[in-house]
Amino acid sequence: MALTTNPHVLKWIDESIALVKPDKVVWIDGSEEQLNELREQAMATGEMIKLNEEKLPGCFLHRTAINDVARVEGRTFICSRKEEDAGPTNNWMDPKEAYEKVGKLYDGAMKGRTAYIIPYSMGPIGSPFSKAGVEITDSIYVVLNMAIMTRMGKDVFTALGDSNDFVRGLHAKADLDEENRYILHFPEDNTIWSINSGYGGNVLLGKKCFALRIASYQGKNEGWMAEHMLILGLENPQGEVKYVAAAFPSACGKTNLAMLIPPEVYRNKGYKVWCVGDDIAWLRIGPDGRLWAVNPENGFFGVAPGTNEKSNPNALASTRQGTIFTNVVHNLDDNTVWWEGLDKNPPRNALNWKGEKWDGATATEKGAHPNSRFTAPAKNCPCVSPEFDSSTGVPISAIIFGGRRAKTAPLVYQSRDWDNGVFVGSIMASETTAAATGAVGVVRRDPMAMLPFCGYHMGDYFQHWIDMGKKLGDKAPKIFNVNWFRTDDEGNFIWPGFGDNMRVLDWIIKRTENQADAQETAIGYVPKAEDINLDGLDFSIDTLKGILEVDKDLWTQEAEGITEFYKKFGDHLPKELANQLDILKANLKK
Repeated sequence: MALTTNPHVLKWIDESIALVKPDKVVWIDGSEEQLNELREQAMATGEMIKLNEEKLPGCFLHRTAINDVARVEGRTFICSRKEEDAGPTNNWMDPKEAYEKVGKLYDGAMKGRTAYIIPYSMGPIGSPFSKAGVEITDSIYVVLNMAIMTRMGKDVFTALGDSNDFVRGLHAKADLDEENRYILHFPEDNTIWSINSGYGGNVLLGKKCFALRIASYQGKNEGWMAEHMLILGLENPQGEVKYVAAAFPSACGKTNLAMLIPPEVYRNKGYKVWCVGDDIAWLRIGPDGRLWAVNPENGFFGVAPGTNEKSNPNALASTRQGTIFTNVVHNLDDNTVWWEGLDKNPPRNALNWKGEKWDGATATEKGAHPNSRFTAPAKNCPCVSPEFDSSTGVPISAIIFGGRRAKTAPLVYQSRDWDNGVFVGSIMASETTAAATGAVGVVRRDPMAMLPFCGYHMGDYFQHWIDMGKKLGDKAPKIFNVNWFRTDDEGNFIWPGFGDNMRVLDWIIKRTENQADAQETAIGYVPKAEDINLDGLDFSIDTLKGILEVDKDLWTQEAEGITEFYKKFGDHLPKELANQLDILKANLKK
């Protein structure tokens, strides 16, 4: 029974169903009753394993195919009508070719299976920030994850009415064949196609596919921004909350910062940190002319390994109920889960992520996949913001960029103005660690942490940032860059990080309120060491001065690297950014 009379939705569903030819079609209404039926079915087939109801109420374990464990950037395409519009940093496929070639793979792909039709909202249903999507999938795993990650159900259709402004997502597991795995985005058609994968990031189409790749294109056309950013609120002892949005490439502590627990000296005074979002922010200019943000998601899709009581107690607490774990260790003794870095007690009687017998005391291979995941409801998070479901969002005082640099970037610096801040975001980079590639210290640029997620030409994306700054004028948030990862000559991290990053956030907020001083350097404004609060921390002011230093020789090399990187964007590079690079080079010669 269709849940909507929207002619655009019905036409697209009819065409898609005619293509994939399922035996049965089920409309997902979002009711707990229907979701429970699907959980029962998934348990019966072994697709989901019910975990210990006392220790992990409402939690399940799922294993993906062994060849299907991560996002596949090489198989991810932007299918814009003109190749130039996809830009130099995306894979491009002609939409005609894509529809024809991949259409053949979809033909009859759901024979013998059930197609589930999922209406979902990115952002609170009915908020002016929010957008509707409909995903057709043959995976119960997808339905149950989308129930955690989005606002899902028939109310979405009520809010959509007869509008054609919804994102069409078609997902078929097909044969999980790597050679025929495609994640296709058609920005001009508001359409996403995903085939031959069952892994989260490729098949939960509301996440990176819609909320970043398609939404970034929508935002450019409609005058708002879709960004790969956490959103957090910092509450001072007077009860005032200031919000920041922050972008970091992977493995730079984004989720840890989003759920930060302030150091004791701050907690005792009454400071609090509120998590609005850990991964994606949609930002619009509000009626007051300021930039406001919502988290379009409803849950966390976090990496499990390394998540523990010390690194991120709030994330761990979020997984204690109603969570789906993917590709972690199954502890058979008490029917719970485990992963590397959870604690020092790996289970002896267990199954690894592939479902093979595994003994943590003698095993030579890791038990959980390095990209194993948890899908947890945001409402479980102990520090979830009271504004989490707000339809107006939260006003952003500061935007923070960051990467992983051993020597180059100081602990924190502030851009001179908005255009300089866009420059700072566009040159964001991390150095590879040995674990990643075998090569150490290779600089990987990831502008605004959006390199894999921008749905159009990145040069035009930079221009959109510049244009947003013109609209915001003097109400624009201040822009900063942080680097928690400065190392000494032995390669040890100097700054303690984790909760102590609050000390840097504190200075950032003070700068937005014109309450802290700074010194101008060749790259921007750096704090005076005495303005970073070190109370209760065994950390010398001289060491702090060391990690606030700007080394002109290193930055001269950096400027050369930026010059090379910028060549990629050709005449799409905004003149404002070319100008910022010239200013940097001139400053370094002074």
